[in-house]
Amino acid sequence: MSAFGSLAGKRALVTGGSTGIGRAIAIEYAKAGADVIIHFGKSAQAAESTAEEVRRIGQKAITLASSFGRDDRDVFLDMAFNHWGGLDIWVNNAGVDVLTGDTANASYEQKLQRLLEVDVQAGILLAKSVGQRMQKQGGGVILTIGWDQSDRGMAGDSGELFAATKNAIMGFSRSLAVSLAPSVRVNCIAPGWIKTAWGSSASEGWQQRVMSETPLGRWGLPEDIAKLARFLASDDASYVTGQVINCNGGAVR
Repeated sequence: MSAFGSLAGKRALVTGGSTGIGRAIAIEYAKAGADVIIHFGKSAQAAESTAEEVRRIGQKAITLASSFGRDDRDVFLDMAFNHWGGLDIWVNNAGVDVLTGDTANASYEQKLQRLLEVDVQAGILLAKSVGQRMQKQGGGVILTIGWDQSDRGMAGDSGELFAATKNAIMGFSRSLAVSLAPSVRVNCIAPGWIKTAWGSSASEGWQQRVMSETPLGRWGLPEDIAKLARFLASDDASYVTGQVINCNGGAVR
């Protein structure tokens, strides 16, 4: 009998797998028995560090770069699906970091444009193409990443931008699940306050806000998201599709 949440023999790809939540998911998948392709945009060294950790666990890993532009998206997909003769799991985790990344000082309109280009347009086109390929090979699992506050709102520029773009992904994921059923399952994880790069350097005011808004009284960790991603990718979640699942310590406001 296989262990609960086993991914033994599975082939996975995690976009944005070099740091943060993507890195945690790649490592968790390796612990569950999957071989993992780690996608990166710019952080080749960080992606290789994730790959090295996957190999240390005992699974196979490679890194693949892509900006997800129109010209290289299909090439990237061909390379990903051909490397091990197919993929069983695809995690759409990559996104633009408008809080601490290169676009942190960009204008509101520029941030919106980048989020729409990468998080929404590229994410949707990738997931749809992946789903079609998985249907042809007989099955698979797609996971996307949303945001727990996008459907209830948060004040401020970042709240508005993330609500617009993450709601798009969450709604798309529900519909894609219906389109691809029954052979391909699609679910979306909606994280709450997760201590990634921004959370680690957030002000004391933000630290207090997170504690007051989270009934479990702590920041979430990338590993918390990764464990849920492991379950949803496994055969133990074979009757779960079309869902947006909050992973947020019980936050409701």
